[in-house]
Amino acid sequence: MTPELMNTIMMFGLMFAVLYFFMIRPQQKRQKEHQALLEGLKRGDEVITQGGLIGKVSKVADSEVTIEISEGVKVKVVKQTVLDVRNRTEPAAANDAETKD
Repeated sequence: MTPELMNTIMMFGLMFAVLYFFMIRPQQKRQKEHQALLEGLKRGDEVITQGGLIGKVSKVADSEVTIEISEGVKVKVVKQTVLDVRNRTEPAAANDAETKD
C-alpha cells in the first residue's frame, strides 16, 4: 500500500471515531436514560409530555400512560411521549415501620 492510501484510510478512521464519540454515543446514552425513566414511571409521578401537558400519572400500562391533568380530567398518552418526571412519588413506608404520635 502506498503512503497516500494509508493516510486516506487513517483520515476516514479518525473521522468515524470523532463522529462516534461526539454524535452516536451521546445519543445512545440519552436513549438509555429515557428508557430507564419510562420503566420507572409509577402512579402519582408528576410528568411532562412532549406536547407540553403536565399532570399526575394515574395508571401505567405497557405502552400507554393515563395522566390526570386536572381534577377529573384524565388523558391517555403513549408512554414514549413522556418527556420528563418532575416530582417522583415517595415509596410507601414499610409495614413494620412504626410511627409515634
